[in-house]
Amino acid sequence: MGSTMLLKFRICFMSPQLTSTARFLCTRDIKPNLGGRQIDRKNSGQTRIANKTFRHGTEDVKTKKSSMLLQTSFPKSVFAAGTAKRTAELMKRKAPAVSEEEEQHEEEQERMTGMRCFIGKCQPPERPLLPAEWKDLKESLGNRERFDIQMMNTLFTSGSELNIAKSLLTFVAMEKGTLSYELLLRYLTLCVKGGHDDEVFDIYKIMRGSFPSLDTGASSLFIKSFSRTARWREAVEILQEIKQVFTPSPRNYSDVIAAAVHHRDATTAWGLYDELIEKGLSPHQETWDALFTGVKESEREKEMGAMTESEQHERLLGVLVYMRNNQIYPQQNVANTIKSWFESLNGQKWTAAWSTATPKGVCRCCGSDLESIQLSAEEYQELKDRVMTNVIQGRDVFNKTTPEELESFKAFVKRKPAFDVVIDGLNVANINKDKTKQSETLLAVVLELERQAFNILVLGRKHMLRPSKSWDRLNMNLIQQKAHCFFTENISEDDPFLLYATLHSGNHCRFVSRDLMRDHKACLPDGVTRRLFFKWQRGHQLVVNGYVAAGRRVKFLGIPCFDTIVQTTGDTWHVPYDDTGDRSTYEVPQRWLCLTKKH
Repeated sequence: MGSTMLLKFRICFMSPQLTSTARFLCTRDIKPNLGGRQIDRKNSGQTRIANKTFRHGTEDVKTKKSSMLLQTSFPKSVFAAGTAKRTAELMKRKAPAVSEEEEQHEEEQERMTGMRCFIGKCQPPERPLLPAEWKDLKESLGNRERFDIQMMNTLFTSGSELNIAKSLLTFVAMEKGTLSYELLLRYLTLCVKGGHDDEVFDIYKIMRGSFPSLDTGASSLFIKSFSRTARWREAVEILQEIKQVFTPSPRNYSDVIAAAVHHRDATTAWGLYDELIEKGLSPHQETWDALFTGVKESEREKEMGAMTESEQHERLLGVLVYMRNNQIYPQQNVANTIKSWFESLNGQKWTAAWSTATPKGVCRCCGSDLESIQLSAEEYQELKDRVMTNVIQGRDVFNKTTPEELESFKAFVKRKPAFDVVIDGLNVANINKDKTKQSETLLAVVLELERQAFNILVLGRKHMLRPSKSWDRLNMNLIQQKAHCFFTENISEDDPFLLYATLHSGNHCRFVSRDLMRDHKACLPDGVTRRLFFKWQRGHQLVVNGYVAAGRRVKFLGIPCFDTIVQTTGDTWHVPYDDTGDRSTYEVPQRWLCLTKKH
């Protein structure tokens, strides 16, 4: 049935400016100090945990073990992209029986899901059907009430030809004398996915004339389809209309911005981008890809006051600053577009290369020092104040402890000298699955840190002091000899105490835990503070590498000495980019785009 024939049927309604000059884009004025904080210790020298340096005096003592750890191109870190997936795969291999059972369960679930579609009988036709043939098929499936909707969904998921879907619409219109909004929406989805934009134009005319308004789904689909065609300005109009009812999605903006760039309208593209940012939405990667692809204005357009290439240059540098300020990493295809844009700049000799960083935070391509992971004194004080207010003294803090216990702990910390390392005792003890070795595991970690002359605090719970198979009395006594210990009530939560002790001790203090603190980061009031917390966390959290085995020294995953963030010195840009689909949200990329300007 032709699209225009649909008109013959009665339709039933069922219900910030980022511009800045280049001289203000420098993110590093002086060479960062990539070392640790100097503290006064009885034993001077330098102790390394994995690839992270702690300084205890003015002399550097480089052990053979430290040198070996620094040779790897990608220092292991709990925050390195892909770590979570590799860890999960390792754990899966270590528990094959459980994995097989889970796989069997998943297969059963998939089988049951498949049966839900007409009890496994709903196979889409391989050709357009006549109305009589559709009627026979419907009867063979029990004359299901929502046959048309379910079949259209099946045609969509199976990628069927458009003419088959059209024949279904013909059958429904003849049978019911009407085509519902829901069915047309399903058909619209199929058309947009298949790139049938001419068909979308017809559906748009029908739905506009038949229904008083369009829902979010239909509006978004029309924006997507129209943006791919010469009628892209109608997508701008639809976008303006839906803003009267709800906030458009970043995808809506992305589609129209890409269309504006493609049709050489930089003013509209950047105007919509500014609007997107002002609404607090996060742009899609495709949006940046389109903007960096760029708009080359003609001489006539320049005379009409269109945005110049120089103005766009400033705006694109502003995009990189936005990525920096929001700790966003471009995907590899966007990084490629950024690379091409820098290389194409007229009158500027930028060279671009793909690079990685050494464990000491040096770009392997240009030799520049990357920014330090360590917080400045001002950043540290700001973070400390916010964590104390929103996490330690938050409204729900006494669901995790009691006022008396918290004050007792504060007094305890105040009496002690500043700690170098704070250990989440129960978290560390549970590294090994053998519950009879909990105290042995914790003792091994304490002895490793004590061997390196650190002032240690172990946080635990009172049940750990009761002798049992898990908590050997001799081991616990030895732990209390080697480290300061504070044991909370069994119902208390350890993390607020751990954060308090670590932050109170100073910027040099590290903490040992496998807990990634995501709940506590979420308690912080704004994105800036949360990003500051994540930076501090990556530079201070020690995670035991693997299991603790008897007779072997405990090893820790590396702590990076450099910050993984978009950064510039004016004559260089370093852009970390996402080259893997394995990166979890709390992990950071390991590869960089290095851009240097020749003079």
